[in-house]
Amino acid sequence: MVAEIIDGKAFGARIREQVAREVGRLQGDHGLTPGLAVVLVGEDPASQVYVRNKGIATVEAGMASFEHKLPADVPEAELYALIDKLNADPEVHGILVQFPVPDHLSERDIVARIDPAKDVDGLGVTNAGLLASGQRAMISCTPLGCLMLLRDRLGDLSGLDAVVIGRSNLVGKPMAQLLLRDSCTVTVAHSRTRDLAEVVRRADIVVAAVGRPKMVPGDWIKPGATVIDVGINRIPAPERGEGKTRLVGDVDFDSVKEVAGAMTPVPGGVGPLTIACLLANTVTACCRIAGLPEPEGLTA
Repeated sequence: MVAEIIDGKAFGARIREQVAREVGRLQGDHGLTPGLAVVLVGEDPASQVYVRNKGIATVEAGMASFEHKLPADVPEAELYALIDKLNADPEVHGILVQFPVPDHLSERDIVARIDPAKDVDGLGVTNAGLLASGQRAMISCTPLGCLMLLRDRLGDLSGLDAVVIGRSNLVGKPMAQLLLRDSCTVTVAHSRTRDLAEVVRRADIVVAAVGRPKMVPGDWIKPGATVIDVGINRIPAPERGEGKTRLVGDVDFDSVKEVAGAMTPVPGGVGPLTIACLLANTVTACCRIAGLPEPEGLTA
């Protein structure tokens, strides 16, 4: 058996197409244009690329893009004043502060300052609590994308045995909650799980989000299982030249592909879904704020 390699780039493009259709519908039927505000503090090169890409994708989907760039030494009060202004702006339906931020600022406090209805990254404790209690929430983009992939690949997830490796607030915990809501039997495993290999071997679905290169080998995988690799790790690649690196996931791709039924690659798997789901969340937030029905297929 050789696993089907799931094309995250193509799937992300499908989500973006649906987002663009929904934006057109909102504009035509209700005179509404979903708006996403992204705040960048400092000059981190990677963050600058992410923010630029998010802005391009937002405009391509027909949405309004609002970019705010602040110096690295911006006072906390000035950043909070900007967030308060965006919270009150009726043209802004989603707010994202690009992390990491300089050390004098608290990521936790920044997230808490954002209106939960506009928290399109789904990182605030209000949305985390709503998700955990089975209520309507804004959902973190990466777990939402993973769930969409799994539903597209497997259809009904009810009754399947799922193992999430990793317990972060960003991916592991919300991923487990989403799988529970789809009636999976869910185990959250981590670095201290006893006999981790045996735990993973029983899973129909494996979501690896632990941040360790090639941690999950093929002999941990149940034949035919679906494996979603969330990890993005940069490792040395001397075969490419001195000082060169390459990206790998948390899963050992070469050995797992010989056992799994389907799996995502790194790069090209889950990564392209993150911005697509950010756009989807902004459309969902716009509909909720306006009291309109949510578009089907863009949220959990």
